[in-house]
Amino acid sequence: MSRGDARVAELEKQVVQLLAVIDELRQRLQQNSRNSSKPPSSDGYRKPPAETKDRSLRKRSGRKPGGQDGHEGAHLERVEVPDAQVLHEPRACAGCGGDLTGAERVGDGEESRQVFDLPEEIAVGVIEHVAVRRCCVGCGQISIGSFPQGVAAPVQYGPSLHALGVYLQRLSASAI
Repeated sequence: MSRGDARVAELEKQVVQLLAVIDELRQRLQQNSRNSSKPPSSDGYRKPPAETKDRSLRKRSGRKPGGQDGHEGAHLERVEVPDAQVLHEPRACAGCGGDLTGAERVGDGEESRQVFDLPEEIAVGVIEHVAVRRCCVGCGQISIGSFPQGVAAPVQYGPSLHALGVYLQRLSASAI
């Protein structure tokens, strides 16, 4: 074998080795989180295309999502006579800061909110919170009392009733 033939054989051997390395590198580049055990975060910006098969068997109804027109919905209703009423008086005039002790009560426009909650005894009690409006004798500014923290809706459940619901839900989940 001549020196030139030996060199050609050596170069052919190197070409075969390099082609094997190139093939292995191509296979590595083609791996992603869907065809290997790599995490999705390793996909980077070259995420694989989404699968073309439908994920859900549900068919589109043509309606908009959410409650449909004419659907009444379900919500708490106010009661005519609450079990208790708590008045929330304004302490000072919202305009000038004057004392409102003994000021005239302005009945029109007062707001009230009802909270359904469990009192100490096992019965649902309804407390109506009323933000009283008072007219300042000094400047005529009408001020209104503020509702306590957590009383934000016209009708709502109280914290004890919420806690009971969570407790009962966890109790029923642990029974399964």
